[in-house]
This record gives sequence, C-alpha cells and structure tokens, in this order.
Amino acid sequence: MNRAPSTRHAAFTLIELLAALALMAMLLTALLTFVLSMSEIWGGSGEKRLFEQHVNAVTHHLDTMLRRAALPSAGHAPAEPFAVREIRAPDDDKVDGLEFFLASGDRLLSWNGQPAPLVTCTLGFRRDQGLTLFWRSELEEDEAAVHETPLSPFINSLSYFYRDEATGQWRDYPDLQRHGDHWRVPEQIVLQFKHGDLTATRALTLPLAPGGLPLF
Repeated sequence: MNRAPSTRHAAFTLIELLAALALMAMLLTALLTFVLSMSEIWGGSGEKRLFEQHVNAVTHHLDTMLRRAALPSAGHAPAEPFAVREIRAPDDDKVDGLEFFLASGDRLLSWNGQPAPLVTCTLGFRRDQGLTLFWRSELEEDEAAVHETPLSPFINSLSYFYRDEATGQWRDYPDLQRHGDHWRVPEQIVLQFKHGDLTATRALTLPLAPGGLPLF
C-alpha cells in the first residue's frame, strides 16, 4: 500500500518571533531617537535664529534713530543732539537716560494712530523691563505726559564708554557718568542681550564728531 507523501507547512518558531520583535523594537527605538534629536536641533537652531533676528532688528532700528537725531531738520539744528536727563516714568519711577529729538517721529512712537512728530525721546534701561523709550510730543497739551515704548525685554544690561580727556583711554561704566554737576554724554553704548542660554553683544557709537557734527 502506497502512503501519500506528508506535507510539511513552514511556520515561524517562537524563538524566531521573539528575535523579530526584538529587532523591530531596536529599529523603532533608533528611529525615535533620531527624530527627537533632529527636532531638538531644528528647534534650537530656530530659536537661535529668531533671537539673532531680534538682536539685529533692535540694534539697527536704534542706530537709525540716533543717526536721525544727529541730522539737522527744519527748525531744529542739533549742535548737541544728545544729552543725559533724569525723567519720571509713567509708573513714577525715576530713570536716567540718553535724550534726543526726532522731528518726524518714528513708527514705534504712535500717537492717535500715527507716528508722533516733534518727539523728545529718552532711552532708558530698567532691569525688570529691559530697554525702553520714554517719549513725549511737543504737540501734546499735557507737558507732564510721558509715554513708554519697550524696545527689547531681552537686554539685561547696558554699559557706557567714555574717553578720558587727560589720558585718551576708553573706559566702560555700568551707569551714566557725571562731571561735577553736569551729566556726560557717552561716546558709545553697549547692549547686552540674553534669552535663556543665548547671549549677544552689540555696540552703538553715537554719531558725534568734534563740534557736534554727525559722523557719516
């Protein structure tokens, strides 16, 4: 009697299944680690790029305002366009800052929906608020009215460079300086930006020359 040949069905053993599952787990772990690391890299670089854009934008705009203040305008020829003044902020806090005049105003200084003209500005720094512009338009009836426009909350310190007339050497100070009873206008302002672990330093030279002429 002839027996029919027995058929053998191929199948995975338990060991083979466990090995396949372990391999898949390792592959998924490696893939997840790669995705998370790439997201951290892209997220970190994106935050750094935004921080640098903010630093450059604030520095450029402030430098533009200072240069405009040094230019002569209709009815206002600034022989000495910059001064140091103590002002009283809207919250009744006293702030020492650099004062300058903008005849045509600035887009950041809005009054009744338009850039305020004939604006006296004071650039001040407070550690809890960063760099701030205090300003008032000559067209406002209330002479005591002072507006407050934040420029950057990421500036955590300012330093001011002065040149010693006796030695000709430069020296930086954390505060604006006096000479006797008079305030001294610094030759340079250094801005220190900080956001988390990101830091940046920018220097602004006031556009002054001997005799009060703008440097261009």
